[in-house]
Amino acid sequence: MTSNDKKPAPLVGISTCVKEINTLPFHAVNQRYLLALSEAAGVMPMMVPALGDRIDFAELAGRLDGLVVTGSPSNIEPHHYGCERARDDILHDPARDATTLPLLREAIRQGLPVFAVCRGIQELNVVMGGTLHQFLHEVPGRLDHRSDKSKPIGERAGLSHPVTLTPGGELERIAGRREVMVNSLHGQGIDRVGDGLLVEAVSPDGVVEAVSVADAPTFQIGVQWHPEALYSTDEFACALFKAFGRAVREHAAGRTAKSRAAA
Repeated sequence: MTSNDKKPAPLVGISTCVKEINTLPFHAVNQRYLLALSEAAGVMPMMVPALGDRIDFAELAGRLDGLVVTGSPSNIEPHHYGCERARDDILHDPARDATTLPLLREAIRQGLPVFAVCRGIQELNVVMGGTLHQFLHEVPGRLDHRSDKSKPIGERAGLSHPVTLTPGGELERIAGRREVMVNSLHGQGIDRVGDGLLVEAVSPDGVVEAVSVADAPTFQIGVQWHPEALYSTDEFACALFKAFGRAVREHAAGRTAKSRAAA
């Protein structure tokens, strides 16, 4: 097979955050997601700018073979889940909210493979009607799940605690075991689980660490940790991206078959 005969890699949309650089807005994503999608999942990531209602979400979702919703230093504006700001010192990104929340809804409606990471699982939970803890470490009985800022930045995403996987769940099937180690870099977390979501993993202090969409036709999973930081060294993190990649290719093949049948 020559290079011209190779099938193009399936196209996966990936959320972006708005960053200010030299007073100008930039739409950005951490390169670790791009590399994990390219190298482990075997797909082509396409950054989706945070342009809100300038985007036709139904049309965009129809052109994609999958969607990744990333982590971020910012948090969802609490009015999206019926709450007030607990304090004013929380970083928000309203342009991202205006993009990822409706795009997630449309991706789920159209049956796209969805992989939601950290802020992404929180967005998935909110889209499904759930709520969040704005300061998880202040909730009685919960541990501090934020990254250890005393460590060099390159070491903060290392494995830090176990999670227990739900028996018979999607993550247990992918992992092949009931417990895995994950990293932890989040200040917020799931409070009330959204309707139509299944709990896939729980930390030792009871925090919901992963969910899946019930009765989803494909991979539609959210995790609270950061597998993109571990995919090259951790077997389970790599397995998650590979499982997502398989689902994306199946979706792409189905979309191609429908196009040929309609031609």
